[in-house]
Amino acid sequence: MNLVYRNEERLFRLMLVWSVLIWGVLLVITFGLALVYLLFGFLFYCVAQSALISYIKGNGVRITEEQFPDLKQQISACCRKLGLEEEPQAYLMQMGGMLNAFATRFLGRHFLVLYSDVVDGLADNPDALNFYIGHEIGHIKRKHLSWSTILMPASALPLIGAAYSRAREYTCDRHGLAACDNPLNAEHGLAVLAAGGKRARTMNHQAYVDQARHTEGFWMSFHELVGDYPWLVKRMAAVRALAAGQELRQPSRNKLAAVLALFVPRTGIGSGAAAVVSIFMVAIMAAVAIPAYKSYQQRAQEAAEMQALMGGLARDARDAMREAKANENAVTPADPASTPSGH
Repeated sequence: MNLVYRNEERLFRLMLVWSVLIWGVLLVITFGLALVYLLFGFLFYCVAQSALISYIKGNGVRITEEQFPDLKQQISACCRKLGLEEEPQAYLMQMGGMLNAFATRFLGRHFLVLYSDVVDGLADNPDALNFYIGHEIGHIKRKHLSWSTILMPASALPLIGAAYSRAREYTCDRHGLAACDNPLNAEHGLAVLAAGGKRARTMNHQAYVDQARHTEGFWMSFHELVGDYPWLVKRMAAVRALAAGQELRQPSRNKLAAVLALFVPRTGIGSGAAAVVSIFMVAIMAAVAIPAYKSYQQRAQEAAEMQALMGGLARDARDAMREAKANENAVTPADPASTPSGH
């Protein structure tokens, strides 16, 4: 099984080209000052990321051979299975009922965080937990976190930035599937995200996959196109098809929704919020642009009036010169030959 989703590498190359172009343009138009801003941006990132790492280390439980050795063994086994040589530091955190896990990176060191509700919800199916662990290892192995800074300019582009983010999720789902001993347990891992640890045990996976046909509508298509994550029903369908070795044909998206999504940049804060931010940005630009345009119109009108005035004065001057010349030609001195000479 290919662990990389078919569109990820193509989108990565496209993102890289756009990012290099944007970085280059910024350097040229700012005469190199973009490097100074980049340095300040990096310092801001370090402060923000150090706050996150400090929070994890200060509140989470470090997973070691002495602390939760069963989870430590699972993580180590997943790293070996997926070919990750350097095992990340792992922590267990209580996140108020949230069902998720995430990987992050700081100063060259990778961190893996498991949410306690996921671990507790899968206590009777540890192999399904391998899907979560494998998914986050996929982010680390594919260097998604390492490339994020370089690809940052293109990540905000409409359609492309969100498409690359979704492609990464499909790739990491493949890593999660490969980490499971039984492919059905990968489905169960996704089912927990959809229905919770208790209800996922009796959830009808096929009925859930069949819900994917309802994603073809305008609004479902639009919010997926501007969002960072594929719909869970599509992720479940993709994992099921991969496990069975079948070619998956996902439902098509509404074309008009794709046109609208062209005007919504990726913000990484959710599709609805992205649309609101876009509207807010348009409102700000309109508030600045409309007065500026009116001022431009006024200046253009004044310039046109001044040009017309100057043109009128020039015409009057030319007419006066022509009239003076005509008068000069009409009053010429008499021919000396015709003048009688005195004796």
